[in-house]
Amino acid sequence: MCSQQEVERISKKLEKMVHKKKTEGALDLLRELSNIKMSLETLQSTRVGVSVNLVRKQSSDEDVQNVARGLIKSWKKLLDGSEGKSEEKKKEEDASPVRTSSTSEDSGCSDPSRKTAEETPTNPAPPTRVTSFPPAPVTTDSVRNKCRELLAAALQSDDDYKTFGVDCQHLAAQIEEHILYIFQEFNSTDIKYKTRLRSRISNLKDQKNPDLRRNVLCGSISPQSIARMSAQEMASTELKQIRETLTKESIREHQLSKVGGTETDMFICSKCRGKSCSYTQVQIRSADEPMTTFVLCNNCGNRWKFC
Repeated sequence: MCSQQEVERISKKLEKMVHKKKTEGALDLLRELSNIKMSLETLQSTRVGVSVNLVRKQSSDEDVQNVARGLIKSWKKLLDGSEGKSEEKKKEEDASPVRTSSTSEDSGCSDPSRKTAEETPTNPAPPTRVTSFPPAPVTTDSVRNKCRELLAAALQSDDDYKTFGVDCQHLAAQIEEHILYIFQEFNSTDIKYKTRLRSRISNLKDQKNPDLRRNVLCGSISPQSIARMSAQEMASTELKQIRETLTKESIREHQLSKVGGTETDMFICSKCRGKSCSYTQVQIRSADEPMTTFVLCNNCGNRWKFC
């Protein structure tokens, strides 16, 4: 039996254990996996990493957890190493000089067409930057294929992908692969997997945030990074500034003292409808502007700003 078939057999057994919530015998299967020389193709096609990680989370046996953790760590290095080799190969190709044919002077014969081209001044077109992404393994899962199509459409929201010379199908497949395989807590195409993909798609299509899409297309943000980024990290610069301003305002309001205010019954709490309140007036704007009144409900602790 070849190693890939053996890995598939073990992966299916581990999945059954997770489904039945019984991990007895998992340690023997994990040790079998540790003795198999794993290839990147086998790792991605069998999805054994997902099964091992689920067993690790479900089992209370420390030996099972340690062996599973070691396997995942070694496979993670295998994946990262493959990506590193692709990048090094690309750099070598970019750095290699372009070979040109010998000139007519070297060969001793004249080339009329070449002479005409040299005598006629031309304006060469500006070079187009090309960003290449290796194709991800093909999948027969209809849900995953649909998600890849939606990601590719989001990357093609404008003509930036033509400027960078990107194959959006390959790039979309890479992003989807990282979401499924690197985030081991996602079991198949469940709700968490779909939610994370929707978040990537909506942010990449956002016309108010073109920098995110361009950075992904040119490779400044790798497929692995975009798969891991939070909603706050993907937000546009303008939205980040608005959030920062609101955060500072909220902190400043909550830093005001909640005690020592003037008690009054002139305000009605919107939560408990009580009238037992205390208010504090603070000058938070310019000197020619009126003071801001902050009200605190003494019954339920609700706090609001009165304008």
